[in-house]
Amino acid sequence: MKKSRLHDLKPGWQYLLSLMLISIVSVIGYLTSDLFGYRVVALLLLMSVSLLSMFFGIAPVLFSAFCSALIWDYFFIPPRFTLQVGNTEDTLMLLMYFVISLVNTVLTNKIREAEKLVLQKEEKDKTIRLYNTLLNSLSHELRTPIATIISATDNLQADNKKLSDDIRKELMQEISDAALRLNQQVENLLNISRLESGIIRPRLDWCDMNELIYSVVNKFNDNPKKISIKVEVRENIPLVKLDFGLMETVLFNLINNAIQYTPEHSIISISSFLSTSVEGHFEESDKKLETITDSVQNSIVIVVSDNGPGFPPDETDRVFDKFYRMNTVRTGGTGLGLSIVKGFVEAHNGTVHLDNQFTGGARFTIEIPTQTSYINALKNE
Repeated sequence: MKKSRLHDLKPGWQYLLSLMLISIVSVIGYLTSDLFGYRVVALLLLMSVSLLSMFFGIAPVLFSAFCSALIWDYFFIPPRFTLQVGNTEDTLMLLMYFVISLVNTVLTNKIREAEKLVLQKEEKDKTIRLYNTLLNSLSHELRTPIATIISATDNLQADNKKLSDDIRKELMQEISDAALRLNQQVENLLNISRLESGIIRPRLDWCDMNELIYSVVNKFNDNPKKISIKVEVRENIPLVKLDFGLMETVLFNLINNAIQYTPEHSIISISSFLSTSVEGHFEESDKKLETITDSVQNSIVIVVSDNGPGFPPDETDRVFDKFYRMNTVRTGGTGLGLSIVKGFVEAHNGTVHLDNQFTGGARFTIEIPTQTSYINALKNE
């Protein structure tokens, strides 16, 4: 249920457009009144007022109803070109025209107000459901690492002589993992808040794709599921202009999402290459870059895929929604990671697409238009 753009027009424009429509219909009616009669013109004018009441405010519509009645009386009801009405029947028709126009306008306005209230209620209910989902998720996602940190810290502070060095190291690792998990949840909340407030402004700088990807991959070297992460970056890929921090978050969330939804010992693959568009034709570029003309557009493409179960086909359109979590898998998370991915990629004027591979598993494809540095290409000759 979308609000009409015409209803957003300033009152002055609504009055002007209303008068223009009534005038056009009146001219058409005047030219054809000998064929159809002046009573048919009244129906056309009444239909025009009804149409206006669907889009404009009540005041401009009442104005158009009043003007149309005067026009019908002056130009069409015998005797013409006077405000006098020749007989009782026409007087009743003119009076009924006024009444029907007013009733139709008021009722249409009431219906629009009722629709607006329903829409507001639906949006409020949706917001409540979303925030209930968030609170339920946070009650688990924040409580679990905090409980882990408190428990491990209590054990260490007890100074129990029975604790071996290995157990102490294990407790310290638990604290570290829980702290990182807690930090990630807080980062996601801050990032989604930044996206909703519209203050995301990428700070573009030259980035090495190998450095960007490996800076994220190295954070998952000791993942508990023993999942392998394979990286393939084209050798002669140039430097590209991106926001390093935002893209780190994008890759981290994609890899973290893959780890959550794939079984143990799965394989996650990350590849990156330059896509060149020439007059609307796309081709992958793995050769030495040469001089770019105005007709050539470069985009950096990043593909993150896995060999897990993939996504249910009926849920692929919803994966980037806020608070989305798969119905078929019971796992942690607040459902913010992929919505942040989409927001940060779109902040770069890029796109992100999800599809299920024929061989199994999910594949996220990111494409971002970018500038390239040829110094890096020359260095790799």
